[in-house]
Amino acid sequence: MAKKAMIERENKRIRLVSKYHEKRRSLLDEFKRANTFSIQMETHRKIERLPKNSSKIRLRNRCWRTGRSRGVYRDFGLCRHMIREMGHTGTLPGIRKSSW
Repeated sequence: MAKKAMIERENKRIRLVSKYHEKRRSLLDEFKRANTFSIQMETHRKIERLPKNSSKIRLRNRCWRTGRSRGVYRDFGLCRHMIREMGHTGTLPGIRKSSW
């Protein structure tokens, strides 16, 4: 149950990031171009009103199979445990257990 909840939470963050991307970018550009401190503060308040999860920095790579957030290989989208397991069973093409 926890796996599904974490994956759904991450999917919600992805939707929010894509929804607020343009608005956040325009506000950040406006903040950088501001000449006075008062304009910067007003723009910063507008940025703070956006949802926290709409920030791209809050996204996390997750294993599509287990939902694990650590040890995720970008090439496969899998965590190290699943790569090892699938490599042993032969379900991951091009991967096999090394022995020397």
